[in-house]
Amino acid sequence: MKTLKGPGIFLSQFIDRQAPFNSLEGMAQWASALGYKALQIPCHHPAIFDLEQAAVSQAYCDDVTAMLTKYDLVISELSTHLEGQLIAVHPAHDEAFDSFAPAEVRGNSAARTAWAIGMLKKAAAASAKLGLTAHATFSGSLAWPYLYPWPPHNAQLFSEAFAELARRWLPVLDEFDRHGVDLCYEIHPGEDLHDGATFERFLAEVNHHPRCAILFDPSHLFLQHIDYLSFIDLYHSRIKAFHVKDAEYQTNGRSGVYGGYQRWIDRAGRFRSPGDGQIDFKRIFSKLAQYDYDGWAVLEWECCLKSSEAGAREGAEFIQRHIIPVAERAFDDFAAQHDAKASVRAQLGLDRGECDD
Repeated sequence: MKTLKGPGIFLSQFIDRQAPFNSLEGMAQWASALGYKALQIPCHHPAIFDLEQAAVSQAYCDDVTAMLTKYDLVISELSTHLEGQLIAVHPAHDEAFDSFAPAEVRGNSAARTAWAIGMLKKAAAASAKLGLTAHATFSGSLAWPYLYPWPPHNAQLFSEAFAELARRWLPVLDEFDRHGVDLCYEIHPGEDLHDGATFERFLAEVNHHPRCAILFDPSHLFLQHIDYLSFIDLYHSRIKAFHVKDAEYQTNGRSGVYGGYQRWIDRAGRFRSPGDGQIDFKRIFSKLAQYDYDGWAVLEWECCLKSSEAGAREGAEFIQRHIIPVAERAFDDFAAQHDAKASVRAQLGLDRGECDD
């Protein structure tokens, strides 16, 4: 059995213009002081981490690794959530997502998609140079605007949407395979891969690609009323990354799962700091230990009430407290018998002739 690693912290929600949150070293020093052992680093802030340089320069990657070592830190995964989103954007979302892309490809969906695919391929190369085995991303969405549609489902529309999603991602998955890195899609509303059924559909379209993996975040499953523990039972072989993010769902008479276009703080379902919501992390960590998950447990902080400083401080201790140091032997090993075959057959009464033909 294997003990999962942690605590790690996803830096994306903490990056700011003010020190220490405006440089990778500043955040490394801050995170280390809080007890974190790994950083999940987003790739859309060149001043924090220069993906273009990391993809081609082993020296740059070695410098980043050496700097983090000073603070007893490593990288858990790189993240291309925004770049992955831009691989597949429905025209209804063009304007909203254009700001995530560089100016030279805005307003040109084909150029934007090509740029995003190129960045994911660079992330594969950078991950390999950094010695990483997993990468975090989003799938993007072509079918999401048709969620819960009226008129009813158009089967051909969904078939083509997933076929096109696979066509765009297969070259990326192949590149990650070439570099020996698992590509972990965060299962997330707003993405075409937002539950087990959609992940299975995509997995079939990419021919069960060996690098097609899952970033498990129970908060997004819980808020869809999906059994997140059974999800681990079903997909544990594909879970290669893990976000520790809590959530709560407060049933009421005004709004439900879809949120009513309200602020997060006013929704029935909302994100909370670990331990403040309703997710059973004790059983999650137990399930992951049972299935030999040996990746990182990474805090993703998005609480609608608690300050980020308090969330980060408490999150490190919360994760550390939940990590299960797995047993090196079974508790009943003392009673195990290692008898020779002849002795075992004698115990069963199989050598006395009565069972002979």
